[in-house]
Amino acid sequence: MPTLTSKDGTTIGYEAKGRGPVIIMVAGATQYRAVDQTTPKLIDRLSAQFTVVNFDRRGRGESTDTAPYAVAREIEDIGALIDAFGGRAHLYGMSSGAVLALEAGVALPGKVASVLLYEPPIDVGQSSADAWRRHAEMVALAEHGETEEMMSRFMSAFMPPEHLAGFKQSPAWPAFAAVGGTIEHDYRVMAEAIDGDRQPARWQNIAVPVLVVNGDSSFPFIEAGAAWTAAGVPGAERRILAGQGHDVSVDAIAPVMAEFFGAH
Repeated sequence: MPTLTSKDGTTIGYEAKGRGPVIIMVAGATQYRAVDQTTPKLIDRLSAQFTVVNFDRRGRGESTDTAPYAVAREIEDIGALIDAFGGRAHLYGMSSGAVLALEAGVALPGKVASVLLYEPPIDVGQSSADAWRRHAEMVALAEHGETEEMMSRFMSAFMPPEHLAGFKQSPAWPAFAAVGGTIEHDYRVMAEAIDGDRQPARWQNIAVPVLVVNGDSSFPFIEAGAAWTAAGVPGAERRILAGQGHDVSVDAIAPVMAEFFGAH
């Protein structure tokens, strides 16, 4: 698989399919190409109209990592991918990757054509102080090399204990545990997004179209978080998909992406 070198020397593994305007897929927590079975199907649906770039975020799969972590380094990774594919691209972000995609849209003026966010996992009931506390817990675990515990704690937030215990005994678990150290990255993305218990002032500077999408059958906090995110972005549009949860179906999201990116 092809790779490129980001600004700080980190190797980023990626693949591309299709022809036409470029879409870069920005994964959420735990997602990377070796375990993600849905994104390839979505790429197949879009590749007749777009060039779709799928990559492993730093620290996952075929991408290396370079300490210390900063959200800005991941934005540089996205910028390097955009440069490799002609200098301008649309961004599709899933879950915490949606927030990262939005941050990239702010930080890379002229390179990002538009941004579509699917279910940024912002809980408006969570305080900034709590988000930073949870991030600090992940940093401490990472410093002690307890990366499997990081993944376990992350999944325990939305998976019943008996289901998590079963998953940890399954053949799939090692591939998820292997990227547990990157959970700290996503916690950092989210803590910075709600720092000070308000939308970041920098989001006001985005100058490209933004669409925030969520399903009506997702986690209870998702819809309010999507509305909160959109309220912090000038001109952001909203879309709610009937019958969809956090794991959105290809049939539901592909036409939304094609319509939105095709118009911009």
